[in-house]
Amino acid sequence: MSTPAADPRELPYADGDFYAFEQLLSAKERDRLAEVRDFLAREVRPIAADCWNRGEFPMDLIPKLAEVDLVSPVRRQGHSNLFAGLVHAELTRADASIATFLGVHDGLFAGSIEALASREQQEEWLPDIYALKKIGAFGLTEPLGGSDVAGGTRTTARRDGDTWILNGAKRWIGNATFSDWVVIYAKDVADNQVKGFLVDTALPGFSATKIENKISLRTVQNADIVLEDVVVPDFFRLANANSFRDVNKVLKVTRLAVAWQAVGQQLAAFDVARSYAVEREQFGRPLASFQLIQNQLVQILGNAVSSMGMMVRLAQLEDDGLAKDEQSALAKAFTTERMRESVALGRSILGGNGIVTDYGMAKIFADAEAIYSYEGTAEINTLVTGRAITGISAIV
Repeated sequence: MSTPAADPRELPYADGDFYAFEQLLSAKERDRLAEVRDFLAREVRPIAADCWNRGEFPMDLIPKLAEVDLVSPVRRQGHSNLFAGLVHAELTRADASIATFLGVHDGLFAGSIEALASREQQEEWLPDIYALKKIGAFGLTEPLGGSDVAGGTRTTARRDGDTWILNGAKRWIGNATFSDWVVIYAKDVADNQVKGFLVDTALPGFSATKIENKISLRTVQNADIVLEDVVVPDFFRLANANSFRDVNKVLKVTRLAVAWQAVGQQLAAFDVARSYAVEREQFGRPLASFQLIQNQLVQILGNAVSSMGMMVRLAQLEDDGLAKDEQSALAKAFTTERMRESVALGRSILGGNGIVTDYGMAKIFADAEAIYSYEGTAEINTLVTGRAITGISAIV
């Protein structure tokens, strides 16, 4: 006679927070996190797989995201970096594509304005950005430049009186097929330094074409951008973006957000694998009754918890103004490598059902590959960390 399957929601540690990290939040932040979870359960989870399968972005979700007010929780709303990180993990846990949409708009795009625009520019642009009335994208990666874009930016900017003329191409630019603005980073031909520009996507010479046939983050609308003599008024040059060192101020923070995504993706894998193992029967018993399955579930949980512990401490350092670039680099490399292992274990637990999106795990497994790659590959972030601990650069 088979053992009755327990309801996973009623078991201890059902939320995956094995060491109660969320208790480090204030009571107000815990209540707010609960509100975000309710929103995700109501508005995002039910549509996530269908949007992913169709490769289409749910535009009607944007006003709802605006209403729940998730943009810039630290700078605007005074929340801790730990709260912001846990929210981003929860967004990813619900759907990595929607988390990436917000990561691009909030972290990369709004983050560029917050870090690099003048006060006058911020006052002009940020209200609509925060309210999601203007959707943004971030144009750094190029068709021939990814990890080496710091010294190899090919997109150019030429000063012409009170305007700038932009020429070049960008690739993998999330949100760009429907965004109102894109921050474009281009090399100034006069001094060979990378500058930042807020570009209206309706300007003549600007075009964005959706990248098709993706196997990861299919809901995200990544685009190839072409800029042909795009004329940008001087007011739209980000006042404090004068070299790639300035761009790195943005990337340091967003690299943290991607590491939090790796936490969320592991928690998503844990959710699906744990429920499946408890409910699915093989040989007349729940899968969860087999030692090898329990070992795999514990490995997923251990990976997720160790990743979360690293991120909790890094968020605390960020709150204290002590976080360093190399710490963000190590976090991104470590958490995404653990994530890759976790989602593979989860896919294995589901067997054949792990390769169709009907059961959730296939989407989680596939989306992990994009998270592993963007915001600096594990290899590049490893070398950034290696340089910090040896004083010797292995990056050419």
